[in-house]
Amino acid sequence: MRDIGLKIQPPAEKCDDPYCPWHGHVKIHGRVFEGIVVSDKPRRTVTVERQHYHYLKKYERYELRRSRIHAHNPPCINAKPGDKVLVAETRPLSKTKSFVVVAITQKAGER
Repeated sequence: MRDIGLKIQPPAEKCDDPYCPWHGHVKIHGRVFEGIVVSDKPRRTVTVERQHYHYLKKYERYELRRSRIHAHNPPCINAKPGDKVLVAETRPLSKTKSFVVVAITQKAGER
């Protein structure tokens, strides 16, 4: 198992996915953020939604915005809809995927 440069616990399971940051050859770099899994329909892909504040200069207030990002979901992590996950940026894995799920911070039923 590799050291990916983040101070988080590696997954207990082992996988042979080449795009897994823990067991494969994909390196992570750039942005790391937390979001909630909205969908896991495509194979080994999840849609993660994150919320952030955007400042409106005219009104001197903040508004809440959200964005959805497609991320690779390795079999050793296997995030499901409703899970809160940690996502890290990597090289482009496909046309829309440039992120990979690194860890599950909170399961769906634990809230």
